[in-house]
Amino acid sequence: MVSEDKFEEQAARNGGFIKNGREILFQAFNWESNKHNWWSNLKDKVTGLAESGFTSVWLPPPTQSLSQEGYLPQNLYFLDSCYGSLHELKLLLHKMNEHNVRAMADVVINHRIGTTQGSHGMYNRYDGIPMSWDEHAVTSCSGGKGNKSTGVKFDGVPNIDHTQPFVLKDIIEWLIWLRKSVGFQDFRFDFAKGYAAKFVKEYIEESKPLFAVGEYWDSCEYSPPDYRLNYNQDSHRQRIINWIDGTGGLCAAFDFTTKGILQEAVKGELWRLRDPQGKPPGVMGWWPSRSVTFIENHDTGSTQGHWPFPSDHTMEGYAYILTHPGIPTVFYDHFYDQGVPLHDEIAKLMQIRKCQDIHSRSLIKILEARSDLYSARIDDKLCMKIGDGSWCPSDPEWRLAASGDRYAVWHK
Repeated sequence: MVSEDKFEEQAARNGGFIKNGREILFQAFNWESNKHNWWSNLKDKVTGLAESGFTSVWLPPPTQSLSQEGYLPQNLYFLDSCYGSLHELKLLLHKMNEHNVRAMADVVINHRIGTTQGSHGMYNRYDGIPMSWDEHAVTSCSGGKGNKSTGVKFDGVPNIDHTQPFVLKDIIEWLIWLRKSVGFQDFRFDFAKGYAAKFVKEYIEESKPLFAVGEYWDSCEYSPPDYRLNYNQDSHRQRIINWIDGTGGLCAAFDFTTKGILQEAVKGELWRLRDPQGKPPGVMGWWPSRSVTFIENHDTGSTQGHWPFPSDHTMEGYAYILTHPGIPTVFYDHFYDQGVPLHDEIAKLMQIRKCQDIHSRSLIKILEARSDLYSARIDDKLCMKIGDGSWCPSDPEWRLAASGDRYAVWHK
């Protein structure tokens, strides 16, 4: 892997990455948000999000889609969706810009639903709408006349063939339109396993988002017969890092390794949070400036619940990611839908992170990692612990800054 400094220099030249690493992301929706006049709802929350310290807000897919949630797009230039009208979206983006909060577009370009039937009776043509591609825009393995997919097939829908020059050109023009005409500043690439990372690199280089993150969601390693999570997840995090490498380091990635380990660790297996080299065991431990940490999203939690974080350990999860290196993400449901106390505890940890200047490349020293206790010191500015075990820093200059159910944070 090339050094972080070299990647930082390249990213600064080509777009796609903010160098200071002091980002805190907010996922501003769940799986049911499309039912609730969402752009207008979020507009009323912009001031509070800015005051809390969020730097970028990840919005749901804004394009017309065959699914209400937005993940089966068809006409990418039509931005009246189940979340609201284009006018309401632009009012939201304008208010976010006024409050110096960046808008992150959910870019769904692995697959696209056709408008008309082409070869083999498949809906793999896009007649009558902008980007009016024919079957050659669809991979051969998903019913089209294009080339074989460069990634993992997304079943049941036409997968886009990014190797076609006309497809690349059209997607780049669309991403530039989202940036310059609509008002998005950051991008989140959906289902990034579906096409080669080199295309993400090209899209970022040409459209120049201020920040970009990819969803490279791969399965962690589990062992039969009980399929318990393996302690060593190095091969899992290496696959994510290989993908980041493939983007030239221009795109961060959601740290699914850290989520998978953390949600098992808080159940009384906190020894999992230190790898054999004494580092954090996720992408955070190897490439923290490209690790976007989170404990829940619209797929893993919400009403889908595909891979949920244990709800009675939510604050331990946030006490971990909001004090550690990496780029932390807060989920809408935790910040707004589960009561004022949880909102305030998360906001307090965000304030501490900002005041102590903890950032994506902060240095961490893991002090304890056993079944009932994990403790660490970050940048010699902050100490933290999670778990039932009792612990506090020995030096009296450390002062308790925040505490709650099975967590505590100190600073000098």
